Amino acid sequence: MSSRKLSGPKGRRLSIHVVTWNVASAAPPRDLSDLLQLNNRNLNLDIYVIGLQELNSGIISLLSDAAFNDSWSSFLMDVLSPLSFIKGNKGGVNICLKLYGYYVSIINCHLPPHISNNYQRLEHFDRILEMQNCEGRDIPNILDHDLIIWFGDMNFRIEDFGLHFVRESIKNRCYSGLWEKDQVWWGRLSSRASHPGLSIAKKHDPLLREFQEGRLLFPPTYKFDRNSNDYDTSEKKRKPAWTDRILWRLKRQPCAGPDTPGPPASHFSLSLRGYSSHMMYGISDHKPVSGTFDLELKPLVSAPLIVLMPEDLWTVENDMMVSYSSTSDFPSSPWDWIGLYKVGLRDVNDYVSYAWVGDSKVSCSDNLNQVYIDISNIPTTEDEFLLCYYSNSLRSVVGISRPFQIPPGSLREDPLGEAQPQI
Repeated sequence: MSSRKLSGPKGRRLSIHVVTWNVASAAPPRDLSDLLQLNNRNLNLDIYVIGLQELNSGIISLLSDAAFNDSWSSFLMDVLSPLSFIKGNKGGVNICLKLYGYYVSIINCHLPPHISNNYQRLEHFDRILEMQNCEGRDIPNILDHDLIIWFGDMNFRIEDFGLHFVRESIKNRCYSGLWEKDQVWWGRLSSRASHPGLSIAKKHDPLLREFQEGRLLFPPTYKFDRNSNDYDTSEKKRKPAWTDRILWRLKRQPCAGPDTPGPPASHFSLSLRGYSSHMMYGISDHKPVSGTFDLELKPLVSAPLIVLMPEDLWTVENDMMVSYSSTSDFPSSPWDWIGLYKVGLRDVNDYVSYAWVGDSKVSCSDNLNQVYIDISNIPTTEDEFLLCYYSNSLRSVVGISRPFQIPPGSLREDPLGEAQPQI
């Protein structure tokens, strides 16, 4: 991922759009432009973080997902891949990123339901934080990361108030009275004069207390009758609640000094630009919630791990030679590979050809490496291509070239049945 936006001397600003939605086993709607802010040209987003809960987990769906992408992933990438966004195939609910030398952890969760299970929710919250580790990282425990973005169906409810009072407050948009009894919010400031605050949960949980959240200026997002904006009219008449939340936590960093190495806190900051629900979507009994953030940072790492050089491309018969350089501390592996893609790829497995770095290297000198990639059967096309370097050690794409065009050919099947890289 990259950004051309600057914010101060040698600083960068990244715009991040976070979405959480309990889709309740429903299929994707026809249009997600509002949720993804595709019509808001002023946002100029760099990163999408999308977390869904309660995708259809029936046996037919599981078998289909094992062979193909699930319907939600396919639909979202139909929308986002033309805009040059790429989906990384990650398992689990925690993704760790290293962003210009900073560590970022992204967590999507679905905590236990029902109003009486608040302490069980807190226990799950703490357990996720304390047990999640990122293998192969310099800072494996996510509590030591510079930024944690935590979102999902947290299932926190509104205590004490009855159903009629809650619904009347929502009807009259009097949300402040509900904040004080929300299981996440409860007097963040000691005076409570100008801002709602620390949750009932935060009062009892030191880890949750370290997380921040934007003001809840939108109606509770659960529970709705499907395909409507009416709260539950079934016999159960469940009380509305803000179950769907987006939180964040910045690591506390002392100012750098002789005895405290590290960047000042001002070199890495997150500000919330918008926090809202999207009432127009009715496929689920939950409404989706999104938060848009500006991440300001001063890069700790300026040189990319891998630089691919399409300007040095040239072909020999059916092969294309690719030149690349790496930093001195890059953890190379013979299982690293370079993929050739058409511009507009949806996923790192969408390569049209590839080469194992360990098997295909033909030259290595002064930190400049060269490998051959087979292009014998790429059909004649005016499409543009790009190269991606995948690191097996880091389990991530660590280098992406600029777009380029290559001579014609056609892609052939591997006659030896050689194993192809999969993520």
